[in-house]
Amino acid sequence: MTLPAVSGQALVKALAKAGYDVDHMTGSHAILLKKTPPQARVSVPLHKEIAKGTLRAIMRQTGLTHEKLFGLLR
Repeated sequence: MTLPAVSGQALVKALAKAGYDVDHMTGSHAILLKKTPPQARVSVPLHKEIAKGTLRAIMRQTGLTHEKLFGLLR
């Protein structure tokens, strides 16, 4: 399954729907935290388009599947 072209801002909004909150900004990255179990911390680059490998890594860190990510991006 191919990954969509996703901007950093769109991914932050999608992760907010999944229960992540922006904790702080460091340079051009948003640091998000999920406070409900399982707790997690993820860094999202706020670029126009996130690289496919970076997007896969964020999906692995958050436990999101392709289908779940597509649903959250809508």
